Amino acid sequence: MPSTCPPPAQTGDAQPVALGLDLGGTKAEAQLFDSHWRVIARCRVATPGDYPALVAAIAGLIGWGRAQAGGPLPTGISAAGRVHPGTGLALTANLAATGHPFPADIARAAGQPVAFLNDGQALTLSEAALGVARGRGTVASLIIGSGIGGGVAIDGRLTEGPGGFGGEIGHVAIAAAPVVTHGLPLLRCGCGRTGCYETLIAGPGMERLALHLTGRALTAPEVAALRESDADAARIWSVWCELVAELVVMLTLTLDPDCIVLAGGLSRIEGLVPALTGSAARVMLPGWPLPDLCLAEAGDASGARGAGYAALQGFAMTPVTTTPTTVEAP
Repeated sequence: MPSTCPPPAQTGDAQPVALGLDLGGTKAEAQLFDSHWRVIARCRVATPGDYPALVAAIAGLIGWGRAQAGGPLPTGISAAGRVHPGTGLALTANLAATGHPFPADIARAAGQPVAFLNDGQALTLSEAALGVARGRGTVASLIIGSGIGGGVAIDGRLTEGPGGFGGEIGHVAIAAAPVVTHGLPLLRCGCGRTGCYETLIAGPGMERLALHLTGRALTAPEVAALRESDADAARIWSVWCELVAELVVMLTLTLDPDCIVLAGGLSRIEGLVPALTGSAARVMLPGWPLPDLCLAEAGDASGARGAGYAALQGFAMTPVTTTPTTVEAP
């Protein structure tokens, strides 16, 4: 058990039913959930920067959860990145796991199966099955933070495809109209493509947008704070909303969702929902309705909750292997 975690404690009447882990570039947090999907215990550690230590840290958090619960629990992991469906190798931007069979190595080190979900998938499942979009038919999510992600769920279940890319909307090419209208740059993305939405609407993207449009080095919080009083910030905000609105319309025309759940750090900007709704109405097909835009209900706990729920449902479970499974990346 990681030394920074609280010791095992009696949970009283709130018996845990699942363990969910939220794994990011700086911290990893394990959360125990009861049958009402309330967090009854949590444990956070710093994310190690090398692969063996990373696997050991995650296994340690799972061990902590077992100790809290008095035995194994369905366990799910929400992490930024994807796992190749053929090779089982991870592709991540902020974890030391690329090229490794990350889920398989965690399951082996922990001695139990785990569900491994992209963080966008985990949040989508959490909000579609248990949160603000519960009871809706088709639900899409749009996570706007340090990166751009998302997911798709139908009738409370994640969509499954051969590549596992459902909802990877940050790496769709930006619509041509705002690029031409505002003379926007097409930038190389961390995924290897050029002109992805993530390059201009994620947190760092808004900063790039500010520098390009105004020559000023304004951060996303500064743009949000100054947009009512500063002409440059107002222009940056307007163009940023137009770009995000194009993505909302793309999701609408592709999926026809009942609602789109907004999450991530930039989703907390006050007034975002009405601003995006107005911008999307201006670029949507004239006279046609838009889906509801909703803020994620569970906030920072939503990814871990979705991962724990997926494990309880038996979704995307990685079984235990008895020997290390690391192979060469293709």
